[in-house]
Amino acid sequence: MEFHPVFDFDPVHHLHRDRSRRLREVVNPDIPPAEGRAARQYALVHHVFEGADAAARAGDTETFNWYRAHSDAGAERLGSSSTADAPPVVLAPGVDRLVRSPASETPYYVLGPHTRGASPELRDLTVRAAETAAEIDPGLGTLVADHAVVVCLLRHKRLGETLDSWSITRLPGTIFCDYTDEPVVLARDLVHEAGHSWLNDALTAVHAKIDDQVRFYSPWKGTARPAYGFLHACWSFPLMMIYTAAVLEHCSGDVRRFMRTYLDEQRALLAPTANDHAAALSLVPDSGLRDRLRIVHQEALAL
Repeated sequence: MEFHPVFDFDPVHHLHRDRSRRLREVVNPDIPPAEGRAARQYALVHHVFEGADAAARAGDTETFNWYRAHSDAGAERLGSSSTADAPPVVLAPGVDRLVRSPASETPYYVLGPHTRGASPELRDLTVRAAETAAEIDPGLGTLVADHAVVVCLLRHKRLGETLDSWSITRLPGTIFCDYTDEPVVLARDLVHEAGHSWLNDALTAVHAKIDDQVRFYSPWKGTARPAYGFLHACWSFPLMMIYTAAVLEHCSGDVRRFMRTYLDEQRALLAPTANDHAAALSLVPDSGLRDRLRIVHQEALAL
């Protein structure tokens, strides 16, 4: 099936426009918004807000004024235009330059006046990964375009080594991930983390308050997890499975074996979640969001 309707969710679109406007008004109400997709503006204005807030707290007037004057957080300067089909902003700052803060469980990086883009080779790898997701399914392509706006590449790994990736709620649409030389593998991880970002936005947009006292066993963690984390896992891992199953026919050799092994592992992990997922969905107050979560979960179970 084509997944574009799954990600086309009006409450998320409204959230992007409304929150972008409010954050711009806090930093500089006189500056016009950056052009382009609302989801792209939403991701970049969070970098503007985070950077401006940090500069203000440090008393750094020059940097604060830079953020007030750059509603795209310097994305165009880094080779990523404001058009609807703009490629992601690709960074490779090194793990040691990530920010570690009590405000976030995981490290992160904020676009700023001294940010340098990744090498042409890494930009090409990431653009090819985003294009691969779109070629496999237009919906997955839209998901990546809207929720992998900034891609921060971390450590280069060999195929088969463990790849770490994460996203954080304070910088929606920004992904941090290890990478191999294979665009199809990077695309898989962009789909996964973009899925987390989309679901965070969707839950916020429908004002969902998920009861964290209710727990479900997560095969991925090997322990009982709060419903919020369980729902995230039962959404983002199935998205990776759907992508992987579709891309297999375009792979060969070691890459195909790697992706097939991954899909087999995920099938075994997902299968035991069927009953608990139905129960967890009852905690989601919005029927439109429940339906989307159910569709993706069931599609992956059927692979």
